[in-house]
Amino acid sequence: MATDIKDTVHAVEAAAVMELLPARPRVLALGEPTHGEDTLLDLRNELFRQLVEQQGYRTIAIESDCMMGLVVDDYVTSGTGTLDEVMEHGFSHGWGTSAANRELVRWMRAYNDGRPASERLRFAGFDGPLEITGAASPRQALTALHGYLATRVDADLLPCTAETLDRLLGTDDRWTNPAVMMDPAQSVGQSAEAKELRLLADDLVALLDAQTPHLITATSRNDWDRAHLYGRTATGLLRYHYWMADTSPARMTRLVGLRDQMMADNLLAVAERGPALVHAHNAHLQREKSTMRMWDQPLLEWWSAGAIVSAHLGEEYAFLATALGTIRHQGVDTPPPDTLEGLLYALPEDRYVIDAPRLATALGDTPPAPRVSPWFGYSPLDPAHLADSDGIVFVKDVPQS
Repeated sequence: MATDIKDTVHAVEAAAVMELLPARPRVLALGEPTHGEDTLLDLRNELFRQLVEQQGYRTIAIESDCMMGLVVDDYVTSGTGTLDEVMEHGFSHGWGTSAANRELVRWMRAYNDGRPASERLRFAGFDGPLEITGAASPRQALTALHGYLATRVDADLLPCTAETLDRLLGTDDRWTNPAVMMDPAQSVGQSAEAKELRLLADDLVALLDAQTPHLITATSRNDWDRAHLYGRTATGLLRYHYWMADTSPARMTRLVGLRDQMMADNLLAVAERGPALVHAHNAHLQREKSTMRMWDQPLLEWWSAGAIVSAHLGEEYAFLATALGTIRHQGVDTPPPDTLEGLLYALPEDRYVIDAPRLATALGDTPPAPRVSPWFGYSPLDPAHLADSDGIVFVKDVPQS
């Protein structure tokens, strides 16, 4: 096997990645099989720098809250706030404590300093304001969208006042109650107020679209894009909360699917700016269906954000999955030699990118055995899905960050 593929093993560099692809993709998705390892984020950062300098990429999008990501984007584009404030308030899921994420933000700000707006790098979070335990209140997104419209269109066109929104939203802790994930009866997502908010959010987004020529002229394309982000987030959160109140067997499948649908909508909006590097878990970026088992639930299956975006963009979407050899500080030791990771681990390079379809061909009709991880936080690659990736980034050993 090593002899058949040795000429496709290259350093993880932008030029080598582009050689695997028919053309420069509008969305280049780099997956990771585990979270929280700065070794993988450092690799991501270096690849992004090369894509910026050699391939004209101008945006990076990561698996973080899309609303919080606006704080980072404002900082890297115009210097709003301080680096410490941005790391505290611009990332979800605890990503702001990562030294590699801090270095990414610092480098982007330094790169943009003194450059015209058309050449500046942009940052985006593309996850919804969601955690595994629940979802945020739609207040921030909904009131921001209403505020954008209220100062720029005739008041008679607005479907409601800000006071009406405030009354219907109530207190935010009604929406963020963590008990809802296990007890749908505690959700307010199917209350009369929530159903009315869904209609109002839909009307506000429709008004935003109807007033597009005026709004872009009166503000800017960037402000209009941001208002659309508010609209996508508000409608997505209200939809998510609605189904959190569901009691059918399909509840969790619907919820994980809705999250990736929100991700996909955000990625398609990012792609309209121009080529972007996207970084998230492999499961959110792969082309095939994602699967997960939670609690005593049946196996969940849903289409990932990457699958949805790939269906829209075709060859303008490319996916590099990342696989690992060891994460010894998490109990993940040398992979068995009959697994995909074991075969890749036997190659001499410490980290490299390889042509996934060609590797699948070299392996023939007998794919390697699936690897079983002793740690829930690491998801090995499924050998059966190898050909669905454009490339595999392999990192032999991941030291403790």
